[in-house]
Amino acid sequence: MIERYSRPEMVAIWSPQTRFRIWFEIEAHATTALAELGVVPKEAAETIWEKGRDAVFDVARIDEIERETKHDVIAFLTHLAEIVGPQARFVHQGMTSSDVLDTTLAVQLSRAADILIADIDRLLAALKTRAHEHKLTPTIGRSHGIHAEPTTFGLKLAQAYAEFDRCRARLVAARAEIATCAISGAVGTFANIDPRVEEYVAQKMGLTPEPVSTQVIPRDRHAMFFATLAVVASSIERLATEIRHLQRTEVLEAEEYFSEGQKGSSAMPHKRNPVLTENLTGLARMVRAYCLPAMENVALWHERDISHSSVERMIGPDATVTLDFALARLAGVVEKLLVYPQNMQKNLDRLGGLIHSQRVLLALTQAGVSREDAYRLVQRNAMPVWRGEGDFLTLLKADDEVSAKLSAAEIESLFDLGYHFKHVETIFARVFGAR
Repeated sequence: MIERYSRPEMVAIWSPQTRFRIWFEIEAHATTALAELGVVPKEAAETIWEKGRDAVFDVARIDEIERETKHDVIAFLTHLAEIVGPQARFVHQGMTSSDVLDTTLAVQLSRAADILIADIDRLLAALKTRAHEHKLTPTIGRSHGIHAEPTTFGLKLAQAYAEFDRCRARLVAARAEIATCAISGAVGTFANIDPRVEEYVAQKMGLTPEPVSTQVIPRDRHAMFFATLAVVASSIERLATEIRHLQRTEVLEAEEYFSEGQKGSSAMPHKRNPVLTENLTGLARMVRAYCLPAMENVALWHERDISHSSVERMIGPDATVTLDFALARLAGVVEKLLVYPQNMQKNLDRLGGLIHSQRVLLALTQAGVSREDAYRLVQRNAMPVWRGEGDFLTLLKADDEVSAKLSAAEIESLFDLGYHFKHVETIFARVFGAR
C-alpha cells in the first residue's frame, strides 16, 4: 500500500490489529460453539471472551514469537494464551490455520467490498446530478476520435452512470461470492470439529458456510472477486480517458477543477493539466495487474499449498486500497468537473455542417435516389468542406443533382440540431428510471 494513494478506512481493514481482532473473534466464536456442543467447558469459552474481548494485541510480541516459530497463527495463539491464561488450551480445537486465515480474508474482503460499494454510490450520485444538469447540452459525438453526429453531454454522463451501475451490481455479487467461512479442519472433512461450529462462526461473522472446502476456501471465489475489481478499474479508466481527451487544448469541452494556488507545471506557469484523470489511468492499470495472480492462485496442489498466500497478502490490501482511492478521486472529479457548453457548440460547428451528412443521405434515399448514388452526392459535397472549402449547406443547395430531389427548405430542415435529441428523455428514463 502506498500512503499517497490510500484512505484510512480501507487501510484499517488490513492493519495487523484488525487482522488479529478478527482472528480472535473466529477462535472465540468457535470455542463458544464447541462449548455449546459439550466439547470444551463453557467457563473456558466465557473466560476467553472475558479476557480477549477488549484486549489490544501486542503486534510486536506476536512478531517476536513468529520469528522463533516461523508460523503466524501459532505465534498469535501463543500470545493469546499469555492474555487468557490456562483456559487458552481449549482454543483452536480441531481447527487448522487456514480455517482462521481464509475466514479472516473473507471478512476483510467483504468489508472492503462494502466500502467500494459505498464509493460507487457516491460516484453514481455525482454522475446522475451532472447528467441531468447537462441532459440537453449539445456536444459532438466522436467515433475513431473524429466528429460523427451530435449527442449531449448528459448522455455521455448517463452512459458512465449505466456502466458504473453495472459495476455496482458486479461488486455486490462478488461480495456475496467471497463471503464464505471455512471451519472444517485439516483437509476439510470435519474429522475433528463438528460442522455446526462452522455454521455458528459463519453466522456470527456475517458469512455463509463454504459448501465444500479442502484445507482452504476454493480460490475461484477470490479470482472472481479480483476480476470484478479489475473490471471496475477499467470502467474508471474509460471515464478518465474521456475527460482527459475533452480537456485537450484543441477540444476543451470539459476540464478538471483547478483550485486556487494550484500549479500545473514547474516550467510553464500557464499549464492546467488533467493530472487527476491521468493518475486514475495509472491506478486502473495497477488494479488490473492484481487480477492475473488471483487467477493463477486457483490451481493449488491437492488439498492445499501456500503458493497463494504471499500473493494474497499483497493483492488483498493493494487492490482494494487502490480501487477505493481511485473511486473516491473519480467521484471528486465528476462533482467538480468544469463544463464548457460554448466550446462544445464551437466544436459542433467546426466542420461546417458535415455532422448532418447522414440525414442528407437518408433524405435523398427517401426521395428516390439509390443509396449508392446518394452516398456519392453527399460525399462529393462533404469533401471540399472537410478541406475547409465552403460550408456543407451552401454546397448542397448549389448541387443540381441534390436540388433536383430536395428543395432548399427541405435541405435546411436537415440541419436541425434538436432533431438528434428527440429520444434523450427515453434514454434517461432507461438509465435513471421514469420520473
